[in-house]
Amino acid sequence: MNSNGNNHKSDTLILGIGNILMGDEGVGVRVVEEIQKARLPVNVTCLDGGTGSFLLLDPMQSAGKVILIDATVDGAPAGTLRRLQPRFSSDYPRTLTAHDIGLKDLLDTFYLLGNQPEVVLYAVSIPPLHEMGLDLTPQVASRIPEIARQILAEVNE
Repeated sequence: MNSNGNNHKSDTLILGIGNILMGDEGVGVRVVEEIQKARLPVNVTCLDGGTGSFLLLDPMQSAGKVILIDATVDGAPAGTLRRLQPRFSSDYPRTLTAHDIGLKDLLDTFYLLGNQPEVVLYAVSIPPLHEMGLDLTPQVASRIPEIARQILAEVNE
């Protein structure tokens, strides 16, 4: 839903996924917090998707484009960013970190419901999780402004 309360299929939803209580695993939410500091076009909505839930289906179905930001433990250096345009949940990195239902489960349901918006995933590499805490590692935290800039550039095109 855009700021004036109307749904338009041209709307873009920026959805940060992650558990901020697990440090780097919450990087998607932290990027959304950074993006929300900027002046966004009226057709762009940011949402803290937390650990994923079927409650996210409604805002996702209302969007013409969904930009997801999530952490992945893929062995790449911490803070590595990959921009992917998967067509099916099976195209997503296998190592997306665990969430309540799993982003792949959410996306499978989304696609099964017949939704065909443009979906972009910004996958941020994180080190394997070792301890709980609110803080991001310096390698991941230092990348947040640049990741936010890239996403803002995409939505402002």
